[in-house]
Amino acid sequence: MPLSNLNQEQLSAAMAPLGHNLIIASAGTGKTSTIVGRIAHLLKQGIKPSKILLLTFTNKAAGEMVARLGNFFPSNIIKEIQSGTFHAISYKWLKTSGFHIALKQPSELKTLFRSIYEKRAFKRLGHQTEPFSATFLYEQYNLYQNITLDTFDIWFEEKYPEHKVLIDIYMNIIDEFEDVKKEYGFVSFNDLLLKLREYIKENHIEIDEILVDEYQDTNTLQGALIDELKSKSLFCVGDYDQSIYAFNGANIENISTFTTRYKNANLFTLKKNYRSTASILSLANKVIEKNERIYPKSLEVGRTGENIAPKLLIYEELFEQYQSISTTIKNNSTSYENIAVIFRNNSSADGIEATLRELNIPCKRKGGTSFFDSKEIKFLLDLLSLIVNQKDMMAFIHIFEYAKGVGSALSKELFVCLNHFGHGNLTRGLLSPAYNDLPKLNPNKNVQLGLFDDDLEIGSLSRFSSMDISTHIKKHPILKHPRLTRDGVKYLDYYYKFISNINKTQHPSHILRNAISSDLYRYLIELLSTNRAKLKTGEIDVKRKDESKDRIKSKAELLLNLSRQYKDLTKFINAMILGGGELSEGEGVNLLTVHASKGLEFEEVFVIDLMDGRFPNRKLASKAGGEEEERRLFYVAVTRARDKLYLSLSKYDKIKKINFTPSIFLCEANMLKEAECK
Repeated sequence: MPLSNLNQEQLSAAMAPLGHNLIIASAGTGKTSTIVGRIAHLLKQGIKPSKILLLTFTNKAAGEMVARLGNFFPSNIIKEIQSGTFHAISYKWLKTSGFHIALKQPSELKTLFRSIYEKRAFKRLGHQTEPFSATFLYEQYNLYQNITLDTFDIWFEEKYPEHKVLIDIYMNIIDEFEDVKKEYGFVSFNDLLLKLREYIKENHIEIDEILVDEYQDTNTLQGALIDELKSKSLFCVGDYDQSIYAFNGANIENISTFTTRYKNANLFTLKKNYRSTASILSLANKVIEKNERIYPKSLEVGRTGENIAPKLLIYEELFEQYQSISTTIKNNSTSYENIAVIFRNNSSADGIEATLRELNIPCKRKGGTSFFDSKEIKFLLDLLSLIVNQKDMMAFIHIFEYAKGVGSALSKELFVCLNHFGHGNLTRGLLSPAYNDLPKLNPNKNVQLGLFDDDLEIGSLSRFSSMDISTHIKKHPILKHPRLTRDGVKYLDYYYKFISNINKTQHPSHILRNAISSDLYRYLIELLSTNRAKLKTGEIDVKRKDESKDRIKSKAELLLNLSRQYKDLTKFINAMILGGGELSEGEGVNLLTVHASKGLEFEEVFVIDLMDGRFPNRKLASKAGGEEEERRLFYVAVTRARDKLYLSLSKYDKIKKINFTPSIFLCEANMLKEAECK
């Protein structure tokens, strides 16, 4: 049984009585085994599996825990355990309760938000205060939803009092954004939690115990959701020393005030580390103890074997650092997959990636563009999304903004037109338009809210009569749109041919294969491969273009393989959106930001650019968490190493002509002499 493999600390936690239990699980102390042991204990005590809720920060983590339990309990019991991320559980419960949900990625909603923001002509209003950009305003709104339960205007005015004069316009943008989302059924990841919280208030959901992994990373909204469920028992596992998501709304007070918020709370501490050597743990302890101790603890060695002391690497110049580390990696005996280069900022990765590739060393970056965020894959998923959800305006915009001379603003208007022609049904509006006139495309003018738009003049269909396109499209009333060009019409014809060829009831893989073989996708392949093969001179590298085409086709084939295990198109699309960010591709040396490295471990770790200003990053520290959060980031980085740890820095950047001083963390770790730390 899972309990028989636990040490005494883990066993005491796993067998804690029902109630409010907080388990402080330091790096490498076996928190996953403890959680699995806890669920096994609950099942043995007669708790129904359907009354157990496991909340994690990746679906992969939840899957691994449930898989371990599957070695000891029948599948019919295991499948009843409710497990997944906060968002996955929210999505499942809301869908089961009959909610219509078109889940959209943050990047998609940011595009929608920007299209609404750009209708406001701030400069014509004559205010002295420079308005925030659309991106910043969207990010602030997103952050607000995670960290407070106040209204946005109150929170925003307290944070930025100088923008009070613009708050009515900001609120109007947000109100229109929410209205458009509601009209088309768009839901953000935050909306999932907000909607579920409201649903729980109105409907009693009986849960015997909620288990929360990575509790230190929960935000105010997630904490409120946990409290709203009013379960009989809580089992929260986390480590305040690994709380590194303040910039994203994580609220360290959720874990730091646990024993004061919940009366008679039980506190357990897992101290024995089975991952790293004694010298690596000693270094980690020396640094992290400089932070205020919320709950007393110190890592203890739980493994035996060779103990190699961490090594400090000092270089005269920044690029020399990257070259030397790359050469070291090439010449050592550790497999590339078991090596990680960890950095505070993504910009640090460019130099190390370039020098690794120069030495023909394969590497992969985590934190960059994922497989599911690549333009060629997102395009295919958007095509499928439009088939199952006729109101998915964002998918339509993302598809049509690739057409030459179209862009996002015109794409949005074309979507409105087609829906108008089809009485709210996009496909019907394309295939069988009910009207012959364009709808009113612009909002009512409102000078106070920055709305100054003018109406459009109607164009003529005869402009496109000589084009080699489908007869149906030649006669379509959408061609009256005055800003529609011949290139845009040709692209529309490609889309029409694809839609005419598919059937919503077909297997997802059949529809996807049609999409991949369509003129529409061939157009995208040509466009993307050309752009990716363009040299600084403007010339096209033919070989690079062919290689790019092959990579695009390979990615499409991979998506096609993933689709074959699904019979329902909606389920396939939602699985890709909810779980896509957890999948990675490629092989070789792991290049990771500290945030991306969390939860992982490697035989050999290089923590690079340990210079003041880079790590700790003073600029980012001033925005969220301060120096204590930067110290926690360092702690997370060094505790990813099992056997060998290298800490590196350089003295000078010859390109920017900047002199560096060593990171304060190297001084705290006693890796530098006292004189070097002044």
